[in-house]
Amino acid sequence: MAGMRLGPLLRYVDWDTGGSATIWVEADRPCTAEVRCADGAGGTVRTFQIAGHHYALVPVTGLTPGATTAYEVLLDGVRVWPLPDSPFPPSTITTPAVPGRAPSARAASGPGLRLTFGSCRQAAPPTDRHGPHGPDALDTLAARLAADPEAVRPDVLLLLGDQVYADHLSRETRQWIAARRDLREAPGAQVADYEEYTRLYYESWLDPEIRWLLSTVPSLQIFDDHDVIDDWNTSAAWVAEMRATAWWQERVLSGLMSYWVYQHLGNLSPAELAADALYGAVREAPDGTDALRAFAAAADADPATARWSYRRDFGRYRLLMVDTRAARVLAEDGRAMLDPAEHQWLRDNALEGHGGYDHLLIGASLPWLMPPLIHDAEVWNAALCRGDRGPRWARIGENLRRRSDLEHWAAFPASFAALSDLIEEVGTGPRAPATVCVLSGDVHHAYVAEPRIPSTARVFQLTCSPVHNSIHTAVKWGFRLGWSRLGRWLGRGFSRHGRTGRPPLSWRRTDGPWFGNQLMTLALSGRTARLRLDQAHRERQGARLVQVLDRDLTAPE
Repeated sequence: MAGMRLGPLLRYVDWDTGGSATIWVEADRPCTAEVRCADGAGGTVRTFQIAGHHYALVPVTGLTPGATTAYEVLLDGVRVWPLPDSPFPPSTITTPAVPGRAPSARAASGPGLRLTFGSCRQAAPPTDRHGPHGPDALDTLAARLAADPEAVRPDVLLLLGDQVYADHLSRETRQWIAARRDLREAPGAQVADYEEYTRLYYESWLDPEIRWLLSTVPSLQIFDDHDVIDDWNTSAAWVAEMRATAWWQERVLSGLMSYWVYQHLGNLSPAELAADALYGAVREAPDGTDALRAFAAAADADPATARWSYRRDFGRYRLLMVDTRAARVLAEDGRAMLDPAEHQWLRDNALEGHGGYDHLLIGASLPWLMPPLIHDAEVWNAALCRGDRGPRWARIGENLRRRSDLEHWAAFPASFAALSDLIEEVGTGPRAPATVCVLSGDVHHAYVAEPRIPSTARVFQLTCSPVHNSIHTAVKWGFRLGWSRLGRWLGRGFSRHGRTGRPPLSWRRTDGPWFGNQLMTLALSGRTARLRLDQAHRERQGARLVQVLDRDLTAPE
């Protein structure tokens, strides 16, 4: 009898008709996966095989718009979800009310959107819930929602990178890996192959609260460096050094393969899946491993062969999720966060239907607007590495870049300027949306920043990190210094030494910084936008989310 190893994860929910969704599962053998909904909707599909593992992305059709319906998962006709004696509420699919199809008052102008986002979540095994990172914000959100079935839930979870940590393993995972290979050989106590990547996802997504949450709230995901390795694609020199090792190729190919299976597929709509040649080939093959491995090898060798970025429209709200890791141009004389094709994709999707959406959200794991001192240091470092101050400073710059993670948008000055120009173009004029918000994580603190640009729309950098991690006290004070007046003055010193000039725009921090495990929620309704930040606090009876910010982003200042 087939069993379910992982899942279910509710991934795509259709906001055009409100009638379909996709649900991801991993089984322990080849089988037929089926989803049955209480309202009669459902779907069935055969599993596909990758490296001895069996997966299905079940298309669910016939859902009722503007409704919430419970569902169950069956493998070869036997119910495997909900689990027997589950303490959690039923897993459900909530579809948006579609204007003209649902009788609710909310449908008259289209549904609003509640989007909860964050990044950097190190899994906490059940034996380590009170570990050094403190309470897990996502786990705490799940517990709160499970305890109160009537509580308002997010419409979407946006997970902005570092869903798993391939280079920072828990004690339990290290012990598991040590039982299958010698940790004295490279890459040591890090993930080495596809099988070990699967272990990371089991550890992260089998947490009971997280498993239930992901089964009932749709999630969208994108990778960052730790999903593969710290500093992934930071520079051409870094890539050359990694490719010279005996273990790197298996590591990066396994990272891309597992990301495609566990995260990327669920980001796509049924129509996009139907048009995806790789997905079709993997499903049709008795074993899709070779096809997926060849794709990963091509994507690693030439980023232009794969696109990890994607677009989702939620009624009149547009989200563009941008790959800021694999799409880079790393040659020092032409460094870019996005290669030309990727940047054109971003422009085209931001400008298509301009005036037809009320809010533009750009999801990027790495922040666009950073503390000014750090921004100036990254621009300075890019000039050094480019050779502007000679070969000795270039070597110093490369060392600093890796040691200090100087690889955000500011470290790619032309890309920073291009994104700034695009945001100003989209946000200016009578057809501008009410807001343009860049949603990011990575930097292990949260803040709101607003650029000083002559746009019609309100423009914000919304950064929220970590979901479950920690930060060294010295780094915390470094970020505080980065936002201060003294930091701005020090940043000008970097600019003078690197002869880089002033940034193409200025910005100010309006809220934060906050440190701790946290989640932001952006609530959109018509042309209004409200932002909330909740932090997970440990208490005698467990943990709870404490609100530390509630702000109307569209209110006049």
